[in-house]
Amino acid sequence: MQKPLCLFILSTFFLQILVSAQQIEVNSISVGASLTAAPEAKPWLSSSGDFAFGFHQLQGENTLLLSIWYDKIPEKTIIWYPEGGPRIPTGSKVELTNGSGLLLTDPQGKSVWTSGPVSDIAFAVMNDTGNFMIFGNNSQNIWESFSFPGDTILPSQVLERNGVVYSKTSKTNFSRGRFQLRLLQDGNLVLNTRDIESGYAYTDYYATHTNDLGNQSNSGERLVFDSIGYLYVQRRNGSRFDLTPKQELPFGEYYYRTTLDFDGVFTQYYHPKDLTANSTWGTIWSYPENICLSFRAPEDSGACGYNNVCSLDQENGNRPKCECPKGFSLVDPSNPYGDCKPHFFPNCEGGGPKRNAIDIIELADIDWPYADYVIMNPTTETECKDSCLNDCFCSVAIYRGNKCWKKKLPLSNGKVDYSLGVKAFVKSLKGDVDLPKNPHFSRAKNDRKSLIIVGSTLLGTSVFANIVLIVVLCVGMFLVYHKSTRKLDPVLETNLVRFTYKELVQATNGFKDELGRGAFGIVYKGVIRTNTVAVKKLDRMVHDGEKEFKTEVNAIARTHHKNLVQLLGFCDEGEQRLLVYEYMTNGTLASFLFGKMRPGWNPRCNIALGTAKGLSYLHEECSVQIIHCDIKPQNILLDEYYNARISDFGLAKLLSMNQSRTNTGIRGTKGYVAPEWFRNTPVTVTVDVYSFGVLLLEIVSCRKSVKENENGDEYGTILTDWAWDCYQERRLDVFVENDLEALDDYKKLTTFVMVGLWCVQENPSLRPTMRKVIQMLEGVIEVPEPPCPFPFPVTFCKSSN
Repeated sequence: MQKPLCLFILSTFFLQILVSAQQIEVNSISVGASLTAAPEAKPWLSSSGDFAFGFHQLQGENTLLLSIWYDKIPEKTIIWYPEGGPRIPTGSKVELTNGSGLLLTDPQGKSVWTSGPVSDIAFAVMNDTGNFMIFGNNSQNIWESFSFPGDTILPSQVLERNGVVYSKTSKTNFSRGRFQLRLLQDGNLVLNTRDIESGYAYTDYYATHTNDLGNQSNSGERLVFDSIGYLYVQRRNGSRFDLTPKQELPFGEYYYRTTLDFDGVFTQYYHPKDLTANSTWGTIWSYPENICLSFRAPEDSGACGYNNVCSLDQENGNRPKCECPKGFSLVDPSNPYGDCKPHFFPNCEGGGPKRNAIDIIELADIDWPYADYVIMNPTTETECKDSCLNDCFCSVAIYRGNKCWKKKLPLSNGKVDYSLGVKAFVKSLKGDVDLPKNPHFSRAKNDRKSLIIVGSTLLGTSVFANIVLIVVLCVGMFLVYHKSTRKLDPVLETNLVRFTYKELVQATNGFKDELGRGAFGIVYKGVIRTNTVAVKKLDRMVHDGEKEFKTEVNAIARTHHKNLVQLLGFCDEGEQRLLVYEYMTNGTLASFLFGKMRPGWNPRCNIALGTAKGLSYLHEECSVQIIHCDIKPQNILLDEYYNARISDFGLAKLLSMNQSRTNTGIRGTKGYVAPEWFRNTPVTVTVDVYSFGVLLLEIVSCRKSVKENENGDEYGTILTDWAWDCYQERRLDVFVENDLEALDDYKKLTTFVMVGLWCVQENPSLRPTMRKVIQMLEGVIEVPEPPCPFPFPVTFCKSSN
């Protein structure tokens, strides 16, 4: 019996080898094969057609780039290119040669780039992982693109110690930029800037700290991007340091990539493989979270160029935005991330401008923390300003907390920081005051100026013509003024769109397609310029008038987090108050959880963690703390990738729901309301923690917080009571109704139930913060044994004896 079995195993093994060899042969590229650079030239494709190797025409240019890209995605995202990203003209050629491997030549036959001296080449393959591989006659891999990454790492790719990934210089310039990702010899994964000329690496601005010098077995060995989509540092002892948070990957089939972008942010992206929808790359995570505030050393210029100022672009996923401040302008106008030149140059040798010709430009919340040569402590704001004016060396003075730092040029690591209460005094020539940066204001001003010039030029011939022209001028100036004042609403500091009520009536087809009803009003589906939106028609309002409404809407608009529904616009016309949100294609969590089919365990875990992160942002990371007051499945929406997005945040305060730390009437929804609402006690963020605990137990069990009994009594089974009983009796199988997926992940199931029980403690002081909830759900910290949530007797809590 053993001999036939051995023959079967051997035949199966060789059959697999034969099938693999046939697949390679079908997609193999023979020695001498070549591609000629042309806009419509066909590339070498992987067997699935996912990846292409060939020439990609750069947008807006007549040059091409030898590269590998996602071929099925419409935007053809480039994921590899040769070192330096050489641009080449039409007619250039790449050839697989024996001796030079891949050889790139220009139209005159001059070598531009080669993969390196290799001989005895058999063939090459563009494979389905995005790796271009060259094989020798012994079928051994002798060169691969994965070993020489551009700015991107793909699933199944590994970066060994001393490996480096470089950013591009800009979106369209593929030469090596200032930023690099390195796995150091000691196992630490770091992001740092570098001197482009010498290659010298400056101090890191992000690090995993996986260089445990006290325990070498705990230090990093390699950076692994596994085939599932998780990126992590693998330690020498086999454990992992995760960069992709657990349960963070979206549910479904996706392409993944991690890219060190030209702005210095290391980001993991995802894109659905189902290309029927008009989708783009989404972001799973990015490091550091705020690159503007991450530089801690005076080396180099920081996230932006010298004299430049970094701020987070909230309209672009909190990416860094660089802007020259007043008194400076770009050295290279085509590169906003580059250096800024001053309009005023200090001169201590005489011949410069007189003291009375010099002035100070005041900039709020802008700091350059380095390059100071004098510190005045203590001093006043006036003394700080005057001291810089009278000091021929001083270009900028920074004032904060009765201290003054006088600085010389160039200035490094410029950043916007609202937490410091800092002022920058920039020395300038009188009259050198930049126009306001608001484009609407500038355009309106120019439009009015143009109208005046046209009027003065054309008025002349007849009285009738003059009258006509005057009328046209007046109407035009009125329209320009009306347009500019509407867009320059002094109360609104964000980029929210202000809609008229008529526009929203048209967008919703007369408010016909109702999406849902809640405590704050009715939500309707609408379409604005081909974009589907959700329009919430508020049915009750604060009584403090229009200004209060705008102030609170502005506070909501300043919140930006991937687990919050984004506010796009508003209407405050007459008695009408409406809010316009982005539309969530997969509806509410309530529909997802309590439908006919039980949803999968992993998507439920992702939703729970995403909701926790959104709440943590509202409680701890907003400029103004927001208590939601009505966390429930109906207020958790799901986007096209089933990511949790919290809705209706901020509306409790907007709609007269006093949510501060004061005594107030009951808010929220039955089954989710914290006990302190029923008592004469202060209400804090812990009410949201309680509601989240109920929600978490619902997500785990797919049961509603209050289940009607046979008599229709809504206080039949209380989920929190039942959860405690099941936990005490170690019968979580009953709690999840034998959900096999959840029971296969029993450790996480237990963790989630324990976290839920901590959150619903009747004593608010025992509830964890949402930040700690996230750490417990992710397994970063151990979850202690929860006490009975109900301190008063014991209708439901059973003895553990």
